[in-house]
Amino acid sequence: MMEPILFGAAYSVYTRIVLLALLEKGAPFRLEGVDIFAVDKGGAIHAARHPFGKIPAFDHDGFVIYETAAIARYVDETFDGPPLQPRDPKARARMNQAIGILDSYAYRCWVWDIYVERVDKPREGKLVDEARIEAALPGAEACLRALGELIGEGQWLAGEALTLADLHAAPMVACLAEAPEGARALEAHPLMRGWWERMKARPLAVRVLGREGSE
Repeated sequence: MMEPILFGAAYSVYTRIVLLALLEKGAPFRLEGVDIFAVDKGGAIHAARHPFGKIPAFDHDGFVIYETAAIARYVDETFDGPPLQPRDPKARARMNQAIGILDSYAYRCWVWDIYVERVDKPREGKLVDEARIEAALPGAEACLRALGELIGEGQWLAGEALTLADLHAAPMVACLAEAPEGARALEAHPLMRGWWERMKARPLAVRVLGREGSE
């Protein structure tokens, strides 16, 4: 059987989500680099894997799948290792709700509007759009508040056990926390701050998220 291949890039939030899932499961895999910011957007071969030209994509012995949430669920259901989805339907619904919040509301404001503007652009010598950051902060706060409410008195986003929701959130929160505005917002939400402390203490999170996960 062919070794599973994850097509993506180490800088990608969504590639990191699948990396975390694979590592938590202890699954064998190979990461094959695809740079969607390159001139050819990963080339015609990658376009055959992902018709929208995004990353990641995943090939398991000829079964090719794209869309991060679908890949992560497939990984959990296919490979041995600790389960990453609750069996209880209510907890499973909370997991899916958290993933929906992250994809629909958090990713854009946390990663693109705050992290990219405040952290990435200065590294590249580009001008920062301060108005864009300011406009993103209420939405960023709303996402932190909503996810904190899901945690409640538990430890993780869908209850007492780590799930795919936590792996989905970790790379996004790592980006948010790198920006001073994001770090302050996180500090103001104790439930999410506690969740982040638990997440970044996990060795696999440090391995995938690098310095963002260890700060």
